[in-house]
Amino acid sequence: MTLQESINSLDFFKNLNHNEIEQLMNFSYISKYDKDSILFYETDKRNHLLFLVSGLIKIYKYDKFDNEIFLYHIYPNSLISELSSTIDNEIYCFSNASFMENSLILNVDFEKLKEHFLNNNILMKELMNALLKKTHQLQCLVNRELVFDATAKVAYMLVQDLKMFNSLKRQEVSFMLHIQPETLSRVLKKLSRDEIIGIENQEIIIKDELALNSIFTGVAI
Repeated sequence: MTLQESINSLDFFKNLNHNEIEQLMNFSYISKYDKDSILFYETDKRNHLLFLVSGLIKIYKYDKFDNEIFLYHIYPNSLISELSSTIDNEIYCFSNASFMENSLILNVDFEKLKEHFLNNNILMKELMNALLKKTHQLQCLVNRELVFDATAKVAYMLVQDLKMFNSLKRQEVSFMLHIQPETLSRVLKKLSRDEIIGIENQEIIIKDELALNSIFTGVAI
């Protein structure tokens, strides 16, 4: 995929005209990463705004015992960078990021993006929406880790990311949700008995999405 094709594939830049895209290309570039490679480490500093064009990224941290703590996934057509300021040209990394698939990243010089676009009120709305989406993602993370019980955690993942749930081994799912594999098994069996989900060839099928939603929306709004 060319640089222009990558830019055009991202909703963030969909309202730019041809001349603006040409200008953006002057301070942007594409980088390719293999599965299991590292994009950045916690405490790293960057001067480019990063977007995931294709592939899949895992965001995680380590606790004091050096255990990996899964936070969330980043999917294509998404802003990767976490901004704490639009004034500072350096972008701080607050977590670790690694690739779960071969991936393509768009890198945009943040200082020049501000100079040519953001300071002229171009792409400002898109940036605010992307940052609000990340804030919502953080709220969901807080709910998952501090509010949801095991059943709510499983129900939330089934509703929000059924494809990912079915693509992983049960042990990997329990690791991501920070629950024991035995607990995950009990929750799935109960949901199946209640006819909220079905299990066919080890894959989950949602039978009653409304009931599944009510499990976690009733826990935290």
